[in-house]
Amino acid sequence: MLGMIRNSLFGSVETWPWQVLSTGGKEDVSYEERACEGGKFATVEVTDKPVDEALREAMPKIMKYVGGTNDKGIGMGMTVPISFAVFPNEDGSLQKKLKVWFRIPNQFQSSPPVPGDESVKIEEREGITVYSTQFGGYAKEADYIAHATQLRTALEGTPATYQGDVYYCTGYDPPMKPYGRRNEIWLVKT
Repeated sequence: MLGMIRNSLFGSVETWPWQVLSTGGKEDVSYEERACEGGKFATVEVTDKPVDEALREAMPKIMKYVGGTNDKGIGMGMTVPISFAVFPNEDGSLQKKLKVWFRIPNQFQSSPPVPGDESVKIEEREGITVYSTQFGGYAKEADYIAHATQLRTALEGTPATYQGDVYYCTGYDPPMKPYGRRNEIWLVKT
């Protein structure tokens, strides 16, 4: 636990590599089209719980892994954003499952430490292209749903096509940061 706290307060922070391909906007919603690099990710999947509750279960597991609960006993530093996949129902509400994706820092990409918790998996993921919009505050499930709806509306009438069965919610800040928080919604380009 101490390693997790030390890592989140004093560890290095690396940004998940991406390239902005284009920008756009409609009314009060601006967005970017980004090509995000693939790589190795630590993942935790939670089912049968609402999104906010599932995050409270999954995030400490990821943070402990990053903070040193791994076979090497080392804190790796942070990569932002941490993203999690959510799965919308036809009415826009979210299914009771999510998958948290933490991109392993570049220094450990070739040989990530083995997680000490069996629910934390290491997975290889191809690069993705996303449509992204940003918002602030301490985000909850209702905020993600609202901003995903706004982004979809902003993309109407454009050539943009994206997956409808999954999208990503992202966060850049530790929980103890009270102001200037950054969250995003990512719709995955098809």
